Amino acid sequence: MTKLKRAIFLSGGGPAVGLSLGVLKRLREEADIKFDVWSSACIGAWLAVSYHQADEGQEIEQSVEFFRKIFRPANVYERFPIAGAFAPDFFSDFHNKMAYLFNPASYNNLIVPEAIAGAADHVQHFMKNPKYWTPHNLNDVLLNGVLAAHPVARFMVGALYQTETKGLAKIYSPDSMFLDRLKFDRLYQEDKPAIFHNAYNLTQQRLELFTNKPEKYNLPAMDGQTLCACSALPFIEEPVEINGDMYCEGATVDTVSFFDFLRLHPDVDEVWVSRILDLKQVRQPQNLYDSLNNLVMMFAASASEDAVERFKREVAESGRKINIIEIPVSPNITYDWTWENLDCGIEDGYQATSAVLEQYRAKRTPPKREHRPLRNPAGFLHELLHQPRFA
Repeated sequence: MTKLKRAIFLSGGGPAVGLSLGVLKRLREEADIKFDVWSSACIGAWLAVSYHQADEGQEIEQSVEFFRKIFRPANVYERFPIAGAFAPDFFSDFHNKMAYLFNPASYNNLIVPEAIAGAADHVQHFMKNPKYWTPHNLNDVLLNGVLAAHPVARFMVGALYQTETKGLAKIYSPDSMFLDRLKFDRLYQEDKPAIFHNAYNLTQQRLELFTNKPEKYNLPAMDGQTLCACSALPFIEEPVEINGDMYCEGATVDTVSFFDFLRLHPDVDEVWVSRILDLKQVRQPQNLYDSLNNLVMMFAASASEDAVERFKREVAESGRKINIIEIPVSPNITYDWTWENLDCGIEDGYQATSAVLEQYRAKRTPPKREHRPLRNPAGFLHELLHQPRFA
């Protein structure tokens, strides 16, 4: 039997990564299903790297251990809902605040006479009309009639938003203890499959791929810096500089990392997709934390679903015969970076993959031909001659 060339896609999805872990855990049990190409984005890229740098035979166990360093126990996370990999750059942030404070340009346009006059008119209009004396309109007056024109408020807002700090956290540092847990040199061993992850080049305004086989594909080599660039979600994490260009998360453009796949891999027969986000996972927010999660995940869930459909059309239009297997996305997980959510995702991903494999095997196994014993020729001829059309 001809060996199939297979690829697997591990999409972005942050705290939903347990679903892809469960997928890989189940697929590892199938000795005949191996992947020659691993294409990934955001958290899927971290999983691909973690999996392939692990000790042989310990890929799942060590990947789970790695991600448990990012996730937290529920009782810790409850009052500190921040993942372990998202550390702010406190020292740089303080330096940027001081630089803003002592920069003469920071004091330009703090006093704008026409803005003060406009704010006074706004307050006067509010005070003269009792029908507007409601909490909603009072909020509007406080913002536009007081704070927007007040010099001190203007300076403080500038110090909050207009320093050189570009994200709530800084994901990459060359001396990172967190990145030291990953042995990137192992990705370049001869027996490793081709691994890819994406990042968006803000300087050149284009999506780019990084790989562990740069000579073969004429692409830049992946390392800890490119992996962090792959996950530098705007506003949440600062962009990452690589060779003078600034990069942010590639999943904001291509959540599943289908970019350039058909050109780079003209001989792939089969594609497996672990799309870990779905709109059914989105819950009604209870606080700002939930709202921020929804802001990030809602677009990513919709984008990942659209990306899969677009890839299917691209394959059909190319005339290629590629079998595409999608793993169903569980709606049961949350967007909490907790061990419990990670374990739930692993279990759901495992079960979903088992169901897919059952259908996959059924389609690939030819139906058994029913064995019938040889009939007596004389008896068969007698039955044939006595059928109605011969009677």
